[in-house]
Amino acid sequence: MFMRFLALVLLLASFTAASYDRITGASFASRSEVIAQQGMAATSQPLATQVALDILKQGGSAVDAAIAANAMLGLVEPTGCGIGGDLFAIVWDAKTKSLSGLNASGRSPRSLTKEVFSAQGLSQIPKFGPLPVSVPGAVDGWFELHQKYGKLPMATLLTPAIQYARDGFPVTEMIAYYWQMNADRIGHYPGFAETFLINGKVPKKGDIFTNPHLAATYEKIATGGRDAFYKGDIARIIDAYMQEQGGYLSYQDLSSHTSSWVDPVSSNYRGYDVWELPPNGQGIAALQILNVLERYDIEGMGFGSADYIHTFVEAKKLAFEDRAKFYADPDFNDIPVDWLISKDYAAERQRLINPEQAAQRYDAGRYDGDTIYLTVADKDGNMVSLIQSNYRGMGSGMTPTGLGFVLQNRGEMFTLEEGHFNEYASGKRPFHTIIPAFVTRNGYPFLSFGVMGGGTQPQMHAQIIVNVIDFGMNLQEAGDAPRMLHSGSSSPTGALMLDGGYVSLESGVSMEVQRELMERGHRLQSEVGVYGGYQAIGWDNQRKIYIGASESRKDGQAAGY
Repeated sequence: MFMRFLALVLLLASFTAASYDRITGASFASRSEVIAQQGMAATSQPLATQVALDILKQGGSAVDAAIAANAMLGLVEPTGCGIGGDLFAIVWDAKTKSLSGLNASGRSPRSLTKEVFSAQGLSQIPKFGPLPVSVPGAVDGWFELHQKYGKLPMATLLTPAIQYARDGFPVTEMIAYYWQMNADRIGHYPGFAETFLINGKVPKKGDIFTNPHLAATYEKIATGGRDAFYKGDIARIIDAYMQEQGGYLSYQDLSSHTSSWVDPVSSNYRGYDVWELPPNGQGIAALQILNVLERYDIEGMGFGSADYIHTFVEAKKLAFEDRAKFYADPDFNDIPVDWLISKDYAAERQRLINPEQAAQRYDAGRYDGDTIYLTVADKDGNMVSLIQSNYRGMGSGMTPTGLGFVLQNRGEMFTLEEGHFNEYASGKRPFHTIIPAFVTRNGYPFLSFGVMGGGTQPQMHAQIIVNVIDFGMNLQEAGDAPRMLHSGSSSPTGALMLDGGYVSLESGVSMEVQRELMERGHRLQSEVGVYGGYQAIGWDNQRKIYIGASESRKDGQAAGY
């Protein structure tokens, strides 16, 4: 099942960090970049990429194509996304030469109070079942994006996914693996087997899967608009199902939902403006990491060196302490975003890093006062960076009767700790891990990209930027390059780092470097498949071309025309 992935790992293993400088002066890449003039799409499943291109060729905008691709991914990659989840996006508008951000994340149920958890003797919110379910924001996000940037009717955008849902599609390799994993942990909940199994069995690679329930749901949305989901029969079915399961998400929660247009925030890294969305997501952690790294000669350290890995890990630890303390719903907290992403604060934090010793713990600064990612670009120069998720793969396990999708379990990301910024409250947005990213240079778009994968995302955003800017890799090389992942930091859900956590390294880092890292106090751990999923589209403003790249660790594809 992992043969293609393991083949890549073994191939990467033959390229030590030192080898990167010796191979024709370039880094290893699993394939060449994709280059096109008229439009480009990069998604985590080839059929979704093709749907996006078809929409672009029909005269659709980048946002139109992204919506169509997202709907398709909800069908073909239910292990990472679906309309039971939330959505975030950053859009480059070529006419106004500006960026807009959309926060389409849902809030906790109004009737679910903190006392409910206390009464059940819970010290943390469960991972699965009815209690972690929050309002799904993705569909409202589609319509907000479409109203502002769409060209083609929503019915046109949803038609490909509807047809595939009825006629069927072959399940791809990595998605089949994660399908089995999700079925093992949430397959017992009512509605799951009826929707996601074939004759009682999890679909394998190459099996043809249909989802007529999702086709019918998409049809209702296509004809009835966003209110068909939030105020019509779909909302009533969700309400009834949740009551049957002892849940709290209600029709009133759905009917009152709204998305929020927000201003992306940025920090300049060596002449490039890197843009993220502000909390309740974790995007600014990537900016905080980069602000610290900018104070070092990263290029001089060399890719894969002990100095670089050590410095990166320590910068990540610092940023994640602030993430654990401050990142939450801004409607409930005064979050000091400008301070957190400032260069002055980065200088203050950087002084805490010991170049010879890994820290066991850091304190947050003092201040007074499993997911899909896709990106699309169109012939007019518009670009969209979009990420969407149910959290923990397929979500809570709550599969409303006859609708074809699972509700998210994003509410698990609250903490029950009294007084915490991210403390659970009714009608509050939880801390979010999914983050889209964008880079501009001299007022022009440079790169639309994302790396799906929970808490890995800010780390991988920063690594992609460093790979491109400091190490001169092209977009495919930057995604294929061996990654590092630090785990065990303090968390917005209440966990504290007291032992320094541990570092996972993909094959490609020499044993000499690994020994040096251990001598500096880092705990190393080998892991497979935890390093995220990357898609990217770059814009060459001089030659007026798009350059696409897709994650070699997933089933994805970048393609253009």
